[in-house]
Parts: sequence; C-alpha cells; structure tokens
Amino acid sequence: MKGLKLGSKIIFVINSLVAFLLLTSYILPYIPPKSFASLSVLSLGVPLLIILNGVFFMYWLLRVKKQMLLSLVVLLLGWNYINSMYKFSYSSDDIGTSDFSVMSFNVRLFNKFGWLPEPTVKEDILNFINTEQPDILCLQEYRTGDPIDLDGYYNFNARHVEGVKSGQTIFSKFPIINSGSLEFPNTSNNAIFVDIVKQRDTIRVYTFHLQSSGIETDVEKLKKETSSHLFKQVGATFKAQQGQVELFLEHKSKSNYKTIVTGDFNNTAYSYIYRKVKGEDLKDAFEAAGNGFGRTYDFKFFPMRIDFILADKAFAVNSFKTFDVKLSDHYPIKTTLSLP
Repeated sequence: MKGLKLGSKIIFVINSLVAFLLLTSYILPYIPPKSFASLSVLSLGVPLLIILNGVFFMYWLLRVKKQMLLSLVVLLLGWNYINSMYKFSYSSDDIGTSDFSVMSFNVRLFNKFGWLPEPTVKEDILNFINTEQPDILCLQEYRTGDPIDLDGYYNFNARHVEGVKSGQTIFSKFPIINSGSLEFPNTSNNAIFVDIVKQRDTIRVYTFHLQSSGIETDVEKLKKETSSHLFKQVGATFKAQQGQVELFLEHKSKSNYKTIVTGDFNNTAYSYIYRKVKGEDLKDAFEAAGNGFGRTYDFKFFPMRIDFILADKAFAVNSFKTFDVKLSDHYPIKTTLSLP
C-alpha cells in the first residue's frame, strides 16, 4: 500500500477483506454444513461479494493502480461463479418436434395470506400457466386443499394424495406411469417424483422444496435480527437441507431413468447442497442457455437464484427463461429440452 493516501489505504483494506471472503467461498461447495454450518452461511452472500469485487476492480482500474489486480485475480479464479450468476447466452423460442418444455414455480400458496395486494393472484397464475403451456409443470408451495384444474394434463398430488405431504405437485402432458414422495423428517417440506413416458423414453422428474431459512426479506425487519441469530438460524437450515439431499440422492441412485430435477432449493449455486444435487450427471439449464442474472427470488439486496431446473447430460438444453412476473416471492423458470 506504499504511496497510497490514508483514504485509499482504508478502501484497500476493505477490498482485501471482501476479496478474502470471496476466495474463501470457493471451498464452500466441498464442506458439508453438518461439519461447519457457520462457514456455509457465506454461500448466500456470494452474489454480493462478486458485485463488490467488481466494483473495487473498476475503482482501482480507473485510477490506474496495481491494487486492481487483487479483485481481478480473485474474480478470475472464480470465473465459474460469475458464470452461475450472469449469462450472456442466446436461446431460441422456436420449439422443435422432439422438444419439450419444463417449468418450475414456487407459487407461495397462491397468495393465501395476502402478501401481494392483488386479489386475483391465483387466477393470474392460472392464466400465466395456460398461456405458457409447459409440457411438464412443477409447483412448490402448492395448496392441495385449493387446487387448480389444467386441461390436457396428468398430475400427481394436485389434489392431496393420502400419505403424501401437500405442498408440491407435478403436472404432465405425458402419461405418468409411476409416482411417489420422499418425506423429509421433522418438517412440512418434502420431494415428489413422477416417471413419465415420452414416445419411447421414460423420464423421471423430481421436484422439491428444501428447508427454508426463514430470513426476512423486509429491510426494516432484517435490521432487527442479530448477526449471531441469523448465522445460527441459517446454519441449522443448511444442516437440515443436507439431510434432505442425502435422502434424495439415495432415492435417485435406485433409478436408471434419465432424470430432471426441479424446485426451490432455498440455497444458491455456490453451496454444498447445490453441488451434491447436481452431481456429475446433471447440468444446470440456466448455465446452459440462460440470459442475464437469472434471479428467481425477490430479494431486495442482490440477485438471488435459488430455484433450479437440472437435467441429465443426455438432454440438449435449447432454451431457458426466467419470467419477470410478480405473482409470488419467486419467479417462474422454464427450459426447453430435447433428446438428440
């Protein structure tokens, strides 16, 4: 820091801390939350750390200072992180004869408790679905006690199935030949799956809603939370998510079908949870064909992508879209896939 004025030295100290935190976050996908829950919380802040390092890089670059190398090197080391946060891809809306579309959407109980002021949210969601006409539709936080009817679809758990937790449902234009539920312990969250037949192929589709951290998105309410309480709360959530993912992976390992995984992970693409679900045999549809930040959750501070569609590597990802429609605290996502 030789030659820097006092103000610039302070800025570089802050820059160094932010760069160190981002660098530390690169090991988070490999550390089980049950082993180090407090550190895993850092994964939620990765988008902000990327943005801040970008700001510091530009700050020093415009002043032609060698300090710009710190954030530049850290950002380049984590280039895959940037790729998970923002995409410049182009995808076509044209649908081929062998293509089929998959949509995932956390509908937040169809606004049952009036979080949004509009009284027609449920009807608006139904109109949106009917307009988009996805071939496979996966909904989370779905009220089986207040169901929707979709013409031309088979479904599983659209109305409560005995012995299966409500909250998730799958609609499919293709016949469903098998279905079931993975019941997560000590929570209302769960995962469901269906096996569908498309021409000669049988495809397994999962959708799940992993444990929620319960973090307030309202700025004033969030200010009242202590940092120690937030770390403890989120750490406990990530431990629960790890157990839920382990149940999912055990179930998935018994299937030989090509698989699609959708849902609200309540975690980011920089986490251990995401890495374990994705594994070596799935690819992220957003990373393959998305565009922009891919924000799926209405978080006020920075873009959060916590809803995913992961597809077997055998599928070609032809398009991906995040819909900027305010019908929930989540945004619907949709991809078009095909089997070459």
